[in-house]
Amino acid sequence: MESYLYTIVAKEKLQELLEAFHACLKLPIQVLDENGNVLERCGDPSTYCRHFIPYLPPNDSCQKLHATAGKRAMELGETYIFSCHAGLNHIVFPLINQEALFGSILVGPFLMENPDSLLITDLHNNYPDIPLESLLDLYDYAGQVTVIPPSMVTQVSRLLYHLFSNFVSDARQELIFNRGKIHQQSKINESIQMYKNLELDKKISYPFEKERELLTKVKTGNKQEASAILNDLLGYVFFSEGNSIEIIKSRASELCSLLSRSAIEGGAGTDQILKINNQFLKNLQTVKSIDALCYMLQEVLDIYMECMFSQLNTKNGDVVRKAMKYISENFASSLTLEDVADQVHLNPAYFSSIFKQACGSSFKEYLNMVRVEESKRLLANTDYSLINIAIATGFEDQSYFSKIFKKHTGLTPKQYRSH
Repeated sequence: MESYLYTIVAKEKLQELLEAFHACLKLPIQVLDENGNVLERCGDPSTYCRHFIPYLPPNDSCQKLHATAGKRAMELGETYIFSCHAGLNHIVFPLINQEALFGSILVGPFLMENPDSLLITDLHNNYPDIPLESLLDLYDYAGQVTVIPPSMVTQVSRLLYHLFSNFVSDARQELIFNRGKIHQQSKINESIQMYKNLELDKKISYPFEKERELLTKVKTGNKQEASAILNDLLGYVFFSEGNSIEIIKSRASELCSLLSRSAIEGGAGTDQILKINNQFLKNLQTVKSIDALCYMLQEVLDIYMECMFSQLNTKNGDVVRKAMKYISENFASSLTLEDVADQVHLNPAYFSSIFKQACGSSFKEYLNMVRVEESKRLLANTDYSLINIAIATGFEDQSYFSKIFKKHTGLTPKQYRSH
C-alpha cells in the first residue's frame, strides 16, 4: 500500500528534487513517512551506519529517532539539525498538511569536522558492548563520511527549507505559524519571570498602565512595541492566573475588545473591525492550547493595525507608513514637517499633500494626536506635573498643550487626570 504522502505530493516531482539536491551537494537525502520509514533515497547508505546499527539497544532505532526529529522540526517551525546515536549529524525538514506531520526530508549523515579519537571514545562510553575491534573498524569507516563545515551546514539547512517549504500548499504557513508561536512564548516567559522577581519585593497588581500604553501604540501605528506590550500583559495573566485556559480566554476576550475600540478610534472601519472581533470570539471557543490562543491574539492585533492603515494609497502607502513610524518614535522632540519629509526623501509640500490624502488629517493634526495619546497615558499613570508632561510629549508649552488636549478629548489635562 502506497504511503499517504503520495496522495498529497507528486512522487515524480519529489524524486526530481532529491536527485538534484544529491547531484549538487553529494549528501545522502531521504524521504521518510511520519513513522520514520524510508520511502525514497538518493545516495548510498553509509558503511559506518551499517556496522553501527547492530549495536543499538532493541528498544531503539534510527527510524524512531528520525520520526522524533521530524516532529521536533514541525514544532520549531524550521529545519532541525541533530546528532544521531552514532554521533553523526543530520538535517530534517518536516512535510506538513492540514496541521499534521505526514513525512519529512532527511539529509545526512555527515560530520562537521574530521573524525578523531573523541568520536570513538564517545561511542565506547555510550555503547560499552561494542568490541574494540569493531570500534577501530568504525573509526576507519568514519573517514568515509562526508565532512562539511558548520557555516555550510547552515546554508544547506536554508536550501532545504527553500526547496521543500512550498512543496506542500500549507507547509510554509504552518512553519511560520509554529515559529511565531515559539518566539512569542519565549517573550511571554521572560515577562512571567520578571513579574515573579518583582513579587519578591512587593505585591503585584494588574498593570493598567501597560494596557493604556498598548492602546497608545496601536493608535499610533507602532506594531513592534504594541506586540511587545501585548506579550508582557499575557505574561502577567499567566503569572497571576496560572494555566487555566478558560480564565485566559476571558482575559483574551477583554483585550480583544480593547484593541478593537482602539483600532476604530485610530481610523479603522467600524464594520470591518466588528466582524474581525466577532470571528475572533467564535474561534476563541474552539481553541485548545494556550500557545495557539496567545498567537491568535497576536494575529488579531496585527490585523487590527493593518485595518487602520489599509486606506493608505498603494502608491504612497509605504512612504506614509515610514513617516508614521518615524513620528511615533520621535514625537517627543521638536518635530517638523520638514524633518519627516527629509526622512522619506520627499519635498515637504508634496509630502504634506500625500500624507493628508492617505491619513485624512494633516501632518500637524496627526502629530498632535500621537502626542495627546502619550500624554493621556502619562496623566493616568504618573504624578508628573502638567508642564513636565507637556515637555515630555513634545509640546512647546503648557498652554498650547492644554489647548490641543482639550480639542482632542473635550477635557483639560487636569480634568482628564481626575476623571
